[in-house]
Amino acid sequence: QVQPVESGGDLVQPGDSLRLSCTTSGRTFATYTVAWFRQAPGQVRELVAAITRGGVETYYVNSVKGRFTISRDGAKNMVYLQMNSLKPEDTAVYFCAADVAGWRLGHGANDYDYWGQGTQVTVSS
Repeated sequence: QVQPVESGGDLVQPGDSLRLSCTTSGRTFATYTVAWFRQAPGQVRELVAAITRGGVETYYVNSVKGRFTISRDGAKNMVYLQMNSLKPEDTAVYFCAADVAGWRLGHGANDYDYWGQGTQVTVSS
């Protein structure tokens, strides 16, 4: 069983940077695709970024391209989301999700098998 655990959410000001981290309790997710989704109040959950096993491929939603970077450290069993130049519209609960099919970049929530509880990111002046 893979149980993602997120950390790093915080209250920051516009233009600030923040790094979210995801690891697992239980088995390693080194062979899985791992993604970050976010959900703002009243909004649907959207895929922000994803990375396949070994970091072979990555995906970013257009609104974060050039500002966010997803990466993984297999030795530490960690996946990171580095968020720069944060905007108020980035405010949301951010979820880490894992897909056992580590070769693909699923874009839908249904593509992912395991989910974390989420970490709150608030961007406000």
